[in-house]
This record gives sequence, C-alpha cells and structure tokens, in this order.
Amino acid sequence: MLRWALVFLLIAIVAGFLGFGGVAALATDFAKVLFIVFLVLFGVSLIGGLVRRG
Repeated sequence: MLRWALVFLLIAIVAGFLGFGGVAALATDFAKVLFIVFLVLFGVSLIGGLVRRG
C-alpha cells in the first residue's frame, strides 16, 4: 500500500513538473488517501500485535 502511495506521489510530481495540473492534483489525492489507509492499517496491526502478546 505504501508503495502505491509513493508511485502516485511520483506521478504527481512528474505531472506537475510537465504542467499537467489536473493529473497532478488527482494523483496527489490518490497518494494522500492511500497513505492514510496505510497509516490506519499499520496502527490496527500494531495495536493488534500488542494486544495479542499481552
């Protein structure tokens, strides 16, 4: 999931550099959503691992 967020971030940077503002904005939004989903899943996994040990 984090890899896809980084891919979309790279696409957004390249698209922004080349002047494709709409594509850059869309790719940035996808990257943000995927990163937030990654953080939520990471947090749930971390808490689940701590609860399982204790």
